[in-house]
Amino acid sequence: MDLSGDLRTKFWTALEAAEAAGVTPNVVRNWKYRGHLAQARTAGGRPMSNLAGQPLFRATDVIRAEKATRSQARRIYAAPVAV
Repeated sequence: MDLSGDLRTKFWTALEAAEAAGVTPNVVRNWKYRGHLAQARTAGGRPMSNLAGQPLFRATDVIRAEKATRSQARRIYAAPVAV
């Protein structure tokens, strides 16, 4: 995934967003469903999608959603047990 350039002007599909965030595309769709990630909109307020009809998300919004959901998860990883 190319993260160079201005991320404020980049739009990603769920697959591209998932690759950038290190999650599955289904997680990105769940973020949208749960309100953590909004679909990008045109200046007129219409939802944006690519030519295949897949929703597009702003790269900066994906990064914010990933950060917010990771911090809310409060995952705790146990140290491996020595045998």
